[in-house]
Amino acid sequence: MNNFSNRKYIIGGIFILVVLIFIIRLFNLQIIDDTYKLSAENNSQRQVTQYPARGLIYDRNGKLLVYNQAAYDLMLIPRQLEVFDTTDFCQLLGIEKLELIEGIAKAKHYSYRKASIFLKQLSSERYAVLQEKLYKFPGFFVQTRTLRKYPLKSAAHALGYLREVTNQEIKSDPYFRQGDYIGKSGIERTYEKELRGEKGVKIYWVDVFNRIKGSFRNGKFDEKAISGKNLHSSLDIDLQQYGELLMQNKKGGIVAIEPHTGEILAKVSSPGYDPEMFVGRAMNKNYQMMVQNDSLKPLFDRTMQALYPPGSIFKLVNALVALQENVISPATRFECHSGYHVGNFTMGCHSHASPLDLRHAIQQSCNAYFANVFRYILESPKFGSVQDGYTAWRKDVTSFGFGSELGIDLPNEKTGSIPTNEYYQTKYRKNWRALNAISLAIGQGELQITPMQMANMVAAIANRGYYFIPHIVKAVGEDGVLEKKYLEKHYTSIDSSNFIPVIDGMEMVITGGEGSTGALAAIKDIRVCGKTGTVQNSDEADHSVFVAFAPRENPKIAIVVYVENGVWGSRYAAPISGLMIEKYLNGEIAENKKWIEKRMLEADLINQAAASSTGVIE
Repeated sequence: MNNFSNRKYIIGGIFILVVLIFIIRLFNLQIIDDTYKLSAENNSQRQVTQYPARGLIYDRNGKLLVYNQAAYDLMLIPRQLEVFDTTDFCQLLGIEKLELIEGIAKAKHYSYRKASIFLKQLSSERYAVLQEKLYKFPGFFVQTRTLRKYPLKSAAHALGYLREVTNQEIKSDPYFRQGDYIGKSGIERTYEKELRGEKGVKIYWVDVFNRIKGSFRNGKFDEKAISGKNLHSSLDIDLQQYGELLMQNKKGGIVAIEPHTGEILAKVSSPGYDPEMFVGRAMNKNYQMMVQNDSLKPLFDRTMQALYPPGSIFKLVNALVALQENVISPATRFECHSGYHVGNFTMGCHSHASPLDLRHAIQQSCNAYFANVFRYILESPKFGSVQDGYTAWRKDVTSFGFGSELGIDLPNEKTGSIPTNEYYQTKYRKNWRALNAISLAIGQGELQITPMQMANMVAAIANRGYYFIPHIVKAVGEDGVLEKKYLEKHYTSIDSSNFIPVIDGMEMVITGGEGSTGALAAIKDIRVCGKTGTVQNSDEADHSVFVAFAPRENPKIAIVVYVENGVWGSRYAAPISGLMIEKYLNGEIAENKKWIEKRMLEADLINQAAASSTGVIE
């Protein structure tokens, strides 16, 4: 009897406990937790992503380079679809019926319940017409987003472009959803997180026709979008546009740097493209056209991805290494008999006075002088062997940033190449000779350097021995935050005193009278220091290159101009450099230089080369 009584109390207690659990659970679901209630209300609500305004991009003087414009994506929730007039729908959107069928199938494959993009980037005109009749098409709604707008249509390689995220990018970053856009190149890619901001969400009540009737729960569950940060680039857009104009119908690049900060003033890769071509529904078509059908490769950034021999501008580096290693002095003289001759080997040179000291050798760009300098370095008794001498030479050379990434705040930077001792041991033999690498003396041979690295080199010379990592953004957000690494000096292995005779020679390149190959870069009342280069090119005409900085004291600009198939450094690269420097420092081109400007603007090396290859020259 007692056992039965105890069992009764136990069962009763269990029953009461179960009832209490159900009561508490129901109270929690109905009063405290709205999750299930919200789920049940999904048929009468719509969650609309609030895309933040992407940060604006300005030039160094506050001129607007990139802003946002409204765009409209037509969204689809497949489970809300009902029978509708497909002919009317297709006419409204200007699409074929097959496109409608495929779009619905794609949306269903993605999700029956979640919204996905059916048709992206509707024009304002198309959206206005569609909006009036959208209630006829249950399951469809319009979501507003922004697209980039480029008022000046310039600096495409520097600014970059946006493209739709890939599945891999969605997997790697939970921020993204299907149909989102991400920076794919340039500033847009490097500063993606700063520019994009944070998405929000707004929930609406909708009626049976999928029309918005008001805010859901008075916005209790809405999340406000946070706008992206504005960026202030280091570009001088007036200088940038002028450089693009001078490089029209030419292949090559211009990089201009402010030496005492490392800020990039201009970055011209030619041929370029209109950044507006990567905005709107025609973006994919334009992209494929430029990648597959344009032999000039306008998407290829020649300032950071093209690897060129530097030519005679590299003689400046060899001179500095020789001075640093005490194998020559500024007064050291070498003879030149129309070139450098050893046995059956000859490195030709143009006619000039002989012998020459260092300053005049730079002015005259004497090949024989720098062939001797190179051998003096490698064969110096202080190193014991050519191989050890070369290792010391290479260490000094790479201290200028050659052969590795500089760390610029733009993607796809190439490292270039300064060959190693092991390379020559493999190519020749373990005890190879200086003559095996003698082409390096004049910037030829195996050297592979980007124009960005060349500009950084001349910035280091302008600073008498140090450089800042080149960067294209000078301030992020209103507080102007910039990564610490862009504020640090990077010293070369060359003592500051050794730069003086080299800079003397560079100034003589501009103002030294007869034999001065950079005379067309001269500017009245401004001391310009430069060096021409003619880069041998076995396939076509030689390349034209020039580096310079100005003024000599307290320099404001360091520049490289590299013109493919420009024949001589003095023909195109030097005058273009002079015009760029004058434009930046004086704001305009003097009347007595207008003829040079006209000649550069009218030069068409691309079509000239094409005509030459077909045997037609007009």
